[in-house]
Amino acid sequence: MGIIIELQNVSFVAEGHDIVKSLSYQFEEGKATAMVGPPGAGKSTILKLAAGVLVPTRGTVYFQHEDIALMNRKQTLSFRRQAAVMFQDSALWANQSLYQNMELPLRIHFPQMPKSERDRRIKEVLVEVGYRKDPTVRPSKLSMGEQKLIAFARTMLCRPVLLFLDEWTESLDESATQRLINIVKAHKDERHTIIFVSHDFRLIRHLADYVLMIVDGVLSMKLTGAQLASDIELAQYIEKGISS
Repeated sequence: MGIIIELQNVSFVAEGHDIVKSLSYQFEEGKATAMVGPPGAGKSTILKLAAGVLVPTRGTVYFQHEDIALMNRKQTLSFRRQAAVMFQDSALWANQSLYQNMELPLRIHFPQMPKSERDRRIKEVLVEVGYRKDPTVRPSKLSMGEQKLIAFARTMLCRPVLLFLDEWTESLDESATQRLINIVKAHKDERHTIIFVSHDFRLIRHLADYVLMIVDGVLSMKLTGAQLASDIELAQYIEKGISS
C-alpha cells in the first residue's frame, strides 16, 4: 500500500476568496481519512479537489502519481471507474428518473453491459441501501433522506475502490445511517480507500484511520484514529471544533 491521492501545494480561489490555501497532503491507499472542522472551513472543497471534480487554482493533485488535470480520456475514465464521489447535496439529475440517474455511470463505464445486467445491478444496490420505492419517479418526489440513499447507491454501482463521501449520512434516520455505515465498513475491510467529510463524531471515531482538522482552508492538525480513541481531551477538542 502506498499513496493513492496527493495534494501538492494546492490552493483554490472562488469569487476572490481563498477557500483552500497551499495545502499539501498524501492520502494513504487502503485507509479511511476523515476531514473535520467548523462550517465553511473548506472541507468539501478539498474533497472535490482530491476527487478531481474541481481544478486547483494553484498546485497539483495526483492519482497514483499521475497529475489528474493532465490525464488523457482513457486515464480519466479509468480513474472515474475506480473512484466514486457522493456530494453533500446528492447531485441527482432533476430531469431524470431515479433509474436513469443510477443507470448513467453503468452506461459510461460499461457500455457493453446488457440492459438486463444493468437492471440487476441497480436493483441489487437499491436493496442494499434499503430503498424499496418506485425507481421511475424523479428526485423531486423524494425526501432529502431518500435522495441521499439514491446518491449513495449510485456511488456504489461500479464497485469503486476509492470513495469520496461528503456528509453521506446527513438527513438519514438511525437505521438508514447504520446500513450505510455497514456498507462503508465492508469497503474498509476490503482495504479500499475512503476519504470523507462528516460532522458526526461517532462516525468519525468509528471509521477513521486518520483525522484531518481543517480550519480556514488550512490543515491545522492531523491525528490517528487511535489517538482520538485514547485521548479524551483531544477527542473533546475535535468534537468541539466540528460543531463550532
